[in-house]
Amino acid sequence: MRVLGLDPGSRCTGYGVVDRHGNRYTTIAFGEVKPAAKLDLPHRLHAIAERIGAVMDEHQPECVAVEEAFYHESVRSTLVLGHVRGALIVAAVSRGFEIAEYSPRAIKLAVTGSGAAAKEQVTYMVRRLLVIDGALSTDASDGLAVALCHLQRVNRAIPERRPVSPAAQRLEALLLTRRSPT
Repeated sequence: MRVLGLDPGSRCTGYGVVDRHGNRYTTIAFGEVKPAAKLDLPHRLHAIAERIGAVMDEHQPECVAVEEAFYHESVRSTLVLGHVRGALIVAAVSRGFEIAEYSPRAIKLAVTGSGAAAKEQVTYMVRRLLVIDGALSTDASDGLAVALCHLQRVNRAIPERRPVSPAAQRLEALLLTRRSPT
């Protein structure tokens, strides 16, 4: 399964594309989108959506996982973050991708085992889990962490299918015939 993880920000949006095959994770791509600081908000949103849209088109994830907005002391910052998230979600939905959203706490918990982990701990664990040796910015690390969180959640959500005994199959068939109208 391939997932694009997004860490929205109006000044810098981090992203990471991760594949999972069984219990093995592979980093496909990661980086940041930094629109020009001189741009007004609508043009920054457009630049972010265009660049992330190109990443979606290039890597064709099965799902796009986005970090949920958290509340800043500044209401304006929270609103701007909401706009960025909206632009990213529209870019994904317009391409037909499934969307998953996770809180910052859930992401940290999935990657580090602690929902209160510091950014440095998240980056450290992302590097270890994905075997990344080179430079890794905090924003790109956060994007990769969002993708890892989704892959771990999806992995847990798929129940193991145990073999069904012949007796259980007969019981299930009997129950189905009793439910159907006669």
